[in-house]
Amino acid sequence: MSQTEEKGTRRDFLFYATGGTAAVGVGAAVWPLINQMNPSADVKALASIRVDISDIEPGTQLTVKWLGKPVFIRRRTETEIEEAQSVNLDELLDNTARNENIAEASADDQNRSLDENGEWLVMMGVCTHLGCVPLGDGAGEFNGWFCPCHGSHYDTSGRIRKGPAPENLAVPKAIFVDDTTIKLG
Repeated sequence: MSQTEEKGTRRDFLFYATGGTAAVGVGAAVWPLINQMNPSADVKALASIRVDISDIEPGTQLTVKWLGKPVFIRRRTETEIEEAQSVNLDELLDNTARNENIAEASADDQNRSLDENGEWLVMMGVCTHLGCVPLGDGAGEFNGWFCPCHGSHYDTSGRIRKGPAPENLAVPKAIFVDDTTIKLG
């Protein structure tokens, strides 16, 4: 081996060793910055909640806070269900169900309710126009929800029918755990 090859080998070793040390140092410095973007323990704890629905009578709703937002849980009457099911889908401003529990589907009432009978409706209580909280209990022109801030009217299935809101009220991930409990998330 000649003197030149040894010097080149030593130089290469120093180059790779320095580069490796620099990479480890940068990784150690950057990791806390990336890790702090993970959700905190209190946020993870609220990722799913269970709601007792045993006291909700037909025609009433319960509003719960989940992930910092209101969620409407409504037990609809037969009249409300019939009214929601009789809507011609061509009249709707948004024809998408916006239901996280099912794949992309039409805004039929059956695609927005939580159970087969259509009695239970679970929706995010946030107007899709500017994030206001709509008034419920038969408010608005379609006996559903009404956002007084800008005049958005939702029907008894939470579908936008009139006003500036571009989308139906969103249906979050929700399932029945048992006959009296719904799990959100």
